[in-house]
Amino acid sequence: VSDQKPLGCWSVKHGQIITCPVVCNFETHEYIAVHDDKVLRIWKDEDVNLDKVFKATLSADVYRIHSLPQGEPLVLFRGGGVRTLDVLLEAPQQEIENVISDEVIKWSEAFLEGQQPVLIFVTEKDADFFVYVQKLKMNSLHKYKLEQQELSNPLSFTAFMKKQIITLLCLYSNDSVYKVLIPLQQNSKEEEQTLSRSLLLNLSISGSVLKGTSLVVLDKDHVAVLGSLAASGEESKECLTIWNTKFQTLQTSKELPLGTSGQLWCYGENFFFTHGKVLTVVIYKCETSSLAAAVGKLKDSQTSDISSFVNWNTLGDEELAVSCQSQQSVAEQSESKMTLRSRRNTVAEVQPDNFTVGQFLLNIKDTSAAAVEDELRQLLSRAQMPDFQGTIGCVITALINRCKTDPTFYPRNFLVQLIQKRELSYSLCPDLMAVALEKKDVHLLQVCLQRFPDIPEEITYACLKVFLSISDDYLERTDVNLESVICYIDIEPNNKEVKTEVVENGFNTELEEDGCDVTGKKETQMMEDVEFCPVGPRKAALLNAVLHSAYSETFLLPHLKDLPAQQAVLFLRYLHYLYVKCSEKINITLPGILCPTINQIMDWMCLLLDAHFTVMVMLPEAKGLLSNMHKFVRAQVRFYSELNKIEGSLRELQRLKHYKDSQAYSIEVLELI
Repeated sequence: VSDQKPLGCWSVKHGQIITCPVVCNFETHEYIAVHDDKVLRIWKDEDVNLDKVFKATLSADVYRIHSLPQGEPLVLFRGGGVRTLDVLLEAPQQEIENVISDEVIKWSEAFLEGQQPVLIFVTEKDADFFVYVQKLKMNSLHKYKLEQQELSNPLSFTAFMKKQIITLLCLYSNDSVYKVLIPLQQNSKEEEQTLSRSLLLNLSISGSVLKGTSLVVLDKDHVAVLGSLAASGEESKECLTIWNTKFQTLQTSKELPLGTSGQLWCYGENFFFTHGKVLTVVIYKCETSSLAAAVGKLKDSQTSDISSFVNWNTLGDEELAVSCQSQQSVAEQSESKMTLRSRRNTVAEVQPDNFTVGQFLLNIKDTSAAAVEDELRQLLSRAQMPDFQGTIGCVITALINRCKTDPTFYPRNFLVQLIQKRELSYSLCPDLMAVALEKKDVHLLQVCLQRFPDIPEEITYACLKVFLSISDDYLERTDVNLESVICYIDIEPNNKEVKTEVVENGFNTELEEDGCDVTGKKETQMMEDVEFCPVGPRKAALLNAVLHSAYSETFLLPHLKDLPAQQAVLFLRYLHYLYVKCSEKINITLPGILCPTINQIMDWMCLLLDAHFTVMVMLPEAKGLLSNMHKFVRAQVRFYSELNKIEGSLRELQRLKHYKDSQAYSIEVLELI
């Protein structure tokens, strides 16, 4: 999610429907899905086709599969029966009992009590709601009835377990959240009990009412509610809100103008919800709530300058510094808070010794570049600094904000040093590469491409376009790291590469040419195309950084189609040059540091041809290049085909070598058939 890279995609056949959420078995690292209610599928990352993976047809309809971090997945059937996955796979057609009668399951969740799995699910029948709690190892099942609420019904449920008590939170249609306590230690002989509930939270905000659709528990004092905020006489607006249940206050909220599906998920201190057509991820962190923090949020957010909650959007310099200082004050008073930050607008949480960080962030706005670098070196020299990576991201964001407002301020060398020496990512400082692109700082872009693991494809394409369009004269005046090219490109005064290496893998272009359609002049021209690098060493090093960057073909291909035709041809010539250079070596690797691999080169060649094949065919200057590439690949295929023919004989020779006495002199003639 942080890199926005799809890692895998699997599809069922046309007409089949996935009928419950897919889960991961943490013990076996397998995925588990159910389609058409009864058909179970299990597969791993390396599997491609779902038709060829494990399949089991069950005897009853599945409602939900629950995966536990340290336990066997649990399968809940629509009739209320529960099985562990291992027991179910021993006999997929085993009969599943019906626990509920004429009831419909509305929600379910699984927990671990010690080593014992516990499953809770809620059902509905004729506007009455029932709660079932089942302990699998003890084979005990308890049924409860939820206390009825006049003129309102539960819309969403969530629960957590602590000290053998399940706390069930219910979001009702009367815009309130109720709490229900369910003890796990019950007398098995007791009949159905009615669970009483208590009001936990009233979702009203300054006369407006939040019509919630989904809620999740963040910790014992905070919940998140997704819904529509409706004020009298105004159009309702969808928003995500965070509430303090201990002090009955709204802590923060974010309007979602593009709309949502009404579903909210929470996993590993991350919110997941759909916003428009995209999946949005919001990182949060909860600490013990305090009265000061709760009351502070009751102030008007437009007039309050001090807030213990970080804004959803990127903070300005003053807000960022105030946030850092307020955190120290909160720590001194044994108070705490919750911070929220989006993945793309990451703002770091700084804890001890953060007064100095706050002062530094305030000083950035009007201090000279040299003074800023001196103060920052002192800050980074500390031996102990919690959340060091987040602090650096926070500092870089402040520096970039200063660069945007002051064109004369640009601590380029220091930014390069920070990125080279620290394990940073694009998401920690998303505006850094945008500013570098604007200033055409190719060295900083090169370092970012080599160091950042999560660069969006749009930024990777923008870097490629800048590198291809920039002149060699401009590059001669810039600082570029040549470690990735210096070992295989020899420079003449006219900046052309001199070929000095010997062909080792048996490839000879002249032997592979068709004499009837290629003249001697064309043969010479083709060898020259392969012999000389089409770009200078600095541009080659920058292009290598692009090849080194991670990408997803799905997201990169649409951007590559916008690459101008002349730049596409130049890039393809360079890729062809690299491909030939790799093929000259037996180990098909280029010498040097951070050199592109043969797989990276071939993948980019295929991407570029997919994006521009029609244009390449129509351009006269590209036809010769395509022809040369075709002939070279054909020669490689023929060469490896010949190797495959003698593979068996070579293996036999290797086997015979172990049985011969190497000390005795002999001459043997082996006939290869």
